[in-house]
Amino acid sequence: MAALDGMRILDMTQWEAGTCCTQSLAFLGADVVKVERPDVGDPGRGRAGGNGIDREYFVNWNSNKRSVTLHLDTPEGRDLLLRMVPRYDVFVENYGPGVVEKLNIGYDVMRAIHPEIIYVRIKGFGTSGPHAHYKCMDMVAQAAAGAFSITGEPDGPPMRPGPTMGDAGTGMQAALAITAAWAQKQRTGEGQLIELSMQEAMTYYLRTAVSHTHYGEVPARRGGNGSNPFASLYPCKGDGPNDYVFIMAVNPRMWAGVAKAIGKPDLLDDERFADASQRHANRQLLYEEIASWTRTRTKREAMTALAEAGVCASQVYETSDLFTDPHLIERDFIHELHHADHGDIRLLGWPARMSRSRVEMSAAPLLGEHTDEVLGEDLELDAAAIAGLRDRRTIGSEMAGRND
Repeated sequence: MAALDGMRILDMTQWEAGTCCTQSLAFLGADVVKVERPDVGDPGRGRAGGNGIDREYFVNWNSNKRSVTLHLDTPEGRDLLLRMVPRYDVFVENYGPGVVEKLNIGYDVMRAIHPEIIYVRIKGFGTSGPHAHYKCMDMVAQAAAGAFSITGEPDGPPMRPGPTMGDAGTGMQAALAITAAWAQKQRTGEGQLIELSMQEAMTYYLRTAVSHTHYGEVPARRGGNGSNPFASLYPCKGDGPNDYVFIMAVNPRMWAGVAKAIGKPDLLDDERFADASQRHANRQLLYEEIASWTRTRTKREAMTALAEAGVCASQVYETSDLFTDPHLIERDFIHELHHADHGDIRLLGWPARMSRSRVEMSAAPLLGEHTDEVLGEDLELDAAAIAGLRDRRTIGSEMAGRND
């Protein structure tokens, strides 16, 4: 059985922070029903652009879910949602400030209907404090948590980080909190309210940098690619912008491994590099000794030689390299699926491998694809009742398997 078999999640999320949370739980076996606005859906689908085709972005973040469309701004649509609530363990939302309050579907409303509900709110700056009404997206959260300030070259401006940790990192913390609340519910029978601030969640990923602040007395500094030749990027053979290998030799054994891998064991006896202080004093010379070797190898050749010598090193993968990496392929991390909009596609898998839990990956749903199915299951509505809801525009006009 899947680890979270039996957990049901009513997913009213959009973009990434909330969708990451619910997708991760779906990968562990939870039944995730995504509630979306008819015609447009989650803005991450990109349907507001007018072509009616889900963006690759949405496809990557919403696999293993079902989609239902409801007009929540109508009394009947709101009533349908609240009638569904008792059938679920968890409700998750990450709408902007005030949206849930305007729809009158807050925690108190749902708890009155379903006292055991686990109600999850993901907000940029939380629901209290002077910034609670500020709007927020991933990079705003990263800027507010300090991530920009430690990214970039020491003498350059702060730089936008590459990974979307403000969203996905918050979503993963929300998923952990949900599983903890669910475990607690098994013992107590009680639900609870969970709130996450994206700003606060992001600070968790900066704890190593924060450990250089003397407990908040001074700011951590940008390090760039580093001046330490044992924690640096090295250029490799090739004309691509990412033809580099990163070497992180953190102890004397790895330093010996570098010297062996590059065919210069005499460097170990060179007085200029005899100890850590000498290697630091002559770091530019040492960098050039290593770089003269890496420039004659492709990044994969360099990585292989260094790693086989026991050195912590990796080529700089481009994101497209992940799909052809023989290591990831052999580990079945690349999944081939069929999507109604995009045809045969490849998606990256779920990293946690559990010996007694397995969930097959399924493609992200079309907008409203499962409306009839879910309303039939949850509310025991027959085809005629569902058709009536559709005629009254309480639910979307989308039909299973259609893209329009």
